[in-house]
Amino acid sequence: MTSLLKIAQTADEAQISEFFQESEGKWRSQRRYYTLPEGETKEMESIVTINFLNQGCNELQNLAQMHDLPDTGSLICGAAVTWESMDVLKARKESQGSTIFGALGNILYRDRGFAISKPVTAHYYFSNPKTLCLRTEYNGSVFEEELKLIGSKYRTRQTIISRAGEQLMIGQYLEKRVD
Repeated sequence: MTSLLKIAQTADEAQISEFFQESEGKWRSQRRYYTLPEGETKEMESIVTINFLNQGCNELQNLAQMHDLPDTGSLICGAAVTWESMDVLKARKESQGSTIFGALGNILYRDRGFAISKPVTAHYYFSNPKTLCLRTEYNGSVFEEELKLIGSKYRTRQTIISRAGEQLMIGQYLEKRVD
């Protein structure tokens, strides 16, 4: 049974590596957030830059240390993501930041969460080779995300944020490669 688990983890790791490599580059992200149940919307536009990280690089070793992994070289690949966002309706800069992802088995390790600056983990799987699904839980909230590569120039994303079994927000994104 252990060998079947290892084969499944290796397949997940190969897919996540390919997904991160195909996502590398600069993206223009148009986002719409719906606050539930009222339906209030917020429109954002971001420039998102994704860099692929190879196993053993400094960023992944530091991430492994943050998560107290016994082998700092164990994360098989990762991505460094930076963003700068503007509120479209208010025409003002909203946020900027960065995060590091590292993969091992079917777990993505992050240096920070969506809403906190502490390290978090997410379970991931692929519904098909071009669609990455994530589930992250912390502080009583659940973040379910789907990222889909469409050809080489587009990605779609959807995020659903829930607490105590009630959906609080839905984010929908269309991302176009700009380089």
